[in-house]
Parts: sequence; structure tokens; C-alpha cells
Amino acid sequence: MRKAEIERKTEETKVQVILNLDGSGRADIDTGIGFFDHMLGLFCRHGLMNLKVKAEGDTRVDFHHTVEDTGIVLGQALSRALRDRAGIRRYSTAFTPMDESLSMVAVDISGRPYLHYDVGFTGERVGDFDLELIEEFLRAFAVNGGLTIHIGLLHGSNNHHIAESIFKGLGRALDGASQPDERIRGVLSTKGVL
Repeated sequence: MRKAEIERKTEETKVQVILNLDGSGRADIDTGIGFFDHMLGLFCRHGLMNLKVKAEGDTRVDFHHTVEDTGIVLGQALSRALRDRAGIRRYSTAFTPMDESLSMVAVDISGRPYLHYDVGFTGERVGDFDLELIEEFLRAFAVNGGLTIHIGLLHGSNNHHIAESIFKGLGRALDGASQPDERIRGVLSTKGVL
């Protein structure tokens, strides 16, 4: 089983993540931020991974530190669970509809962190959640997971649906890219390492 458990404590947050890439989509998420918990639940359900997240942060200030630090720890857990990345497919792309919204998420488990994020929300918030924090989470996740991620919104008008499409798509693309393929010997790279 490809599992990892990581905890991070700072003056601003305390985040614990337990990740099992070979799960069934079970989520136990408690960040103190309802909308973010919902998005992480979608990510793990559609990525067919088991994920437990417990985060405490300075949400009296705002949600930024908690969301970003969760991305950091989740990325670190993913990297540890993937070990040397041997035998995995490495690439995957998911087009994910959510009612009127459609996003594209492409993932390369490359060891080279990069995020291209081209998403135009029609407002700034869903409830009390600042939608700009989605990009902050994704950047922290990409950098700490060693992932190249490209995300584009093809169309959409409902901000909740747009966010759902992105998180479901991220789970689906990550599942596809992280799957073992018996035809692959070592890592899928002409360099021999990722």
C-alpha cells in the first residue's frame, strides 16, 4: 500500500495528513473551513484515495494559512507515498463536467513543480471562502508534491460548480497518473530518474 502520514506545526497552523493512494475514496476531513472540507472530500472520492486531514489554524485572521499549509502537507504526503515514482503512468488528463461547468486538469508526476492556473470565477467568494485560495492550495500542493499541474476552465458560471469540477478533476487526473502499469520498468523517463 502506498501510504504516508505527515504532520506540520507552525506558529500559524497545525496540519496532519494521512494518505493512502490505494484506497476507495474514504474521506475524514476537518480543517475548520466547511467549503474547503467539501472540496477535499470530492478530491479524494473521485481520486479513489483514502484521506484524513486534521487542520487547526489562525482562521480568526483568515483562511489563507490553513488552506496553504494543508496544500503543503498533502503534497509532502503524496510525494512520500509515491516513493521513487517507479512503475507509475506519470501523466493523466481529466475533463470533468459539473452541470454547466467544465474544467481540464492535466497532471505530470514529474518531480518538477509547476502550476498553470487559468480559471476565471464569476465572483470572489463562495459563502465565507475566498476563491483565490484555491490557487494558493494548488500551488502549495504542486510544489511540495513535485507535480506539474495545468488547470483550465473551459466554461462555467456557478462558482461552486467550477470549484467542484476542478477538485474532482484533480482527483481523477492524479489517480490516473499515479496508477502502476506493469509495462513500465523503473520510471517513465529517458533520464532514468524523476
